[in-house]
Amino acid sequence: MSFEITILGSNSALFNHGRHPTAQVVIIRNRHFLIDCGEGTQERMREHDVKWFKIEYIFISHLHGDHYFGLIGLITTFNLLKRTEKLTIFGPKELKKIIDIQLKASNTILNFPFKFIATKDDSKNLILDIPECTVYSFPLLHKVPTTGFLLVEKMEPRQLDLEKIKKYSIAKEDYKLLVQGQDVTDANGKKIKNSAVTIKGRQPHSYAFCSDTAYHLPMVPFVKNVELLYHEATFLEQDIQRANVTLHSTAKQAALIAKKAKAKQLLLGHFSSRYMDLTVFENEAKTVFENVTLALEGTTFKV
Repeated sequence: MSFEITILGSNSALFNHGRHPTAQVVIIRNRHFLIDCGEGTQERMREHDVKWFKIEYIFISHLHGDHYFGLIGLITTFNLLKRTEKLTIFGPKELKKIIDIQLKASNTILNFPFKFIATKDDSKNLILDIPECTVYSFPLLHKVPTTGFLLVEKMEPRQLDLEKIKKYSIAKEDYKLLVQGQDVTDANGKKIKNSAVTIKGRQPHSYAFCSDTAYHLPMVPFVKNVELLYHEATFLEQDIQRANVTLHSTAKQAALIAKKAKAKQLLLGHFSSRYMDLTVFENEAKTVFENVTLALEGTTFKV
């Protein structure tokens, strides 16, 4: 069962140094999600061999252009290619108006079912619950309403212990009940406890996406103990005054959030175009939190 994140864009507002605006594809047990959709996202998908037509859900963190300007292009490309599968987009309520205006102005009628769900930046909210995972939004601190997203894999079903199950005369049609955690009765009428013939499934994984945000301690409880934490690091500490003015974070501040949240790994991204060498971000963050990785474009991280 897979849980992986592919980085399509890791720069802040401007395209520079071969880096692009924010976009990530997350795959959980073959369900495909897109988080943010900066300009040119569909080109990056083709470049990095992403099965972009399998995307079912799109999450937009906020309405700064480098996080959603690629969205209408992606939607209309889906339409041109005769997509029929439903597409659900989560984002600030104003995004629905933007999409509607763009479709109306171009006289575009979608061939596929489209659903929009408005996010709120007031507290942690469950926004999606499907068999593979749950997705939560939570508030960040930026110049416009902005949310982070927490994707939590659901517990895998219990697994049959093939050696132990041979000791009992259990009908094969009851195997499904066993992996669901139920007890069964064997051919002799004896009750067989689930724990006697199954083993616990793999522990679920988790990923938190913290888009544009100032250093914001109230977010820590929302991402507590997350396995992989993506946190913006637009600036270095030497430019902390600029970070404060623009409500962005430094690499060190991102590391402080990871440390306080007891995250297992920190993924840094959303780098300002003023920096060409990204290794300095990793070095700065490691003064606070050891397990740090850069969100380099084209890289896939397995959780």
